[in-house]
Amino acid sequence: MNILVVRTDKLGDFITALPAMYVLKQHNPQNRIIALIAPLNRELAFECPFIDEVLVDDGKISVFELAAKLRAAKIDASITLFSNTRVALAQFLARIPKRIAPATKIAQIFYTHRIKQRRSEVKMGEFEYNLELTKTLFSEINLEYKKPLLEFCDAKEVYEEFVHEYHISKAVVAFHVGFGGSSDANWSLDEYEILIREVLAHGKYQVVLTFGPDETALCDAMKKRFAHEKVIFYISKEGIVHFAKLISNFKLFVSTSTGTYHLASLVGTPTMTFFADSLFASSARWKGVGDEKLQEHFMIPSSTNREKIFDDVKSALSKI
Repeated sequence: MNILVVRTDKLGDFITALPAMYVLKQHNPQNRIIALIAPLNRELAFECPFIDEVLVDDGKISVFELAAKLRAAKIDASITLFSNTRVALAQFLARIPKRIAPATKIAQIFYTHRIKQRRSEVKMGEFEYNLELTKTLFSEINLEYKKPLLEFCDAKEVYEEFVHEYHISKAVVAFHVGFGGSSDANWSLDEYEILIREVLAHGKYQVVLTFGPDETALCDAMKKRFAHEKVIFYISKEGIVHFAKLISNFKLFVSTSTGTYHLASLVGTPTMTFFADSLFASSARWKGVGDEKLQEHFMIPSSTNREKIFDDVKSALSKI
């Protein structure tokens, strides 16, 4: 069976779709898993052995052109994990026989199977809601998946090159201070400086600050704060897969709830993550796809108790 799985939004959202794709492939290795994704996730998708074909929707082609692309893939069934009118109409025009999606928005009229999930109630994590949708296609499907879900045979070599280049002799604790994606809360740079100095005071770990390719100004700002400490500043310019291979070797990845956090969890790295103190943006909804024992979550309130939570984070860092 040719199965289309649709998730055309950001990195973290795409990663929450991967367990569903994995179990569909495991259910029957003869299933051909076709992922319809955003351009920024193309490189990572090609590294997933349970994805057989990658279709990219950059949003620039017409809905009719997208429908033609889907029709050419000869899809038997589709599961749209997050829908919009454009991808819904394209599937309708492509005449995919079985079209499954959550029963939300006007777009649901274009699907043959509309599943009421009420994700806003956050009774489970986003990736678990995605897994639940696969049961509409195969009621007896096993929703268990391996953790870490994505591994690389050359990850050690990538890390060894990094260690050699930066003369690292200790395990790495990384901080990703950037603020992006659907993240709704983060510490200030002043607060991050305090947290980073908490780890530096141990002398036990090498601190690495990581930045996206468009965060050079943020990198420069943090360099000024640690001009006299042995802190490594790493701007990821070699692509998301290279970055995934690198961080899979880190002792701990500290960040807000953004795409890089989901990437770290995907490859099995222990995470310490900061979430907004609201149901929509909570750790209950956006927990990582990795082993929950390797995830430590903190909810940052907008005002009340912020100082206490910050002290709790400092205390947790002092114990690593």
